[in-house]
Amino acid sequence: MNTELPQPVERFEDLYPEVWNAFMQLGDRCHNAGPLDEKTRRIVKVALAIAAGLEGGTHSAVRNARAAGVTTEEMNQVAVLAITTLGLPAAMRGLTWVNDAAQKRT
Repeated sequence: MNTELPQPVERFEDLYPEVWNAFMQLGDRCHNAGPLDEKTRRIVKVALAIAAGLEGGTHSAVRNARAAGVTTEEMNQVAVLAITTLGLPAAMRGLTWVNDAAQKRT
């Protein structure tokens, strides 16, 4: 998984290391709180980020999902599934974000 963080996040981590560590621990605990496997959790995170309308969150979720073996085609299906729940504009926005992040191979 790519460990390079956006500069604002790195600054936050530097300024508030205890808060950052607590946030990271919470993330680890949430990921391990139930029966879903890593790949499924990563697909869900892509869906949640798209549904919340978070471009940066979607890009991050896509990078993490790709590292967990989720294909671009699987993430594109997540965006397509959003059409009937979120509407076509939101789904197209999500599809764009998935493919933007998927094309940036780091």
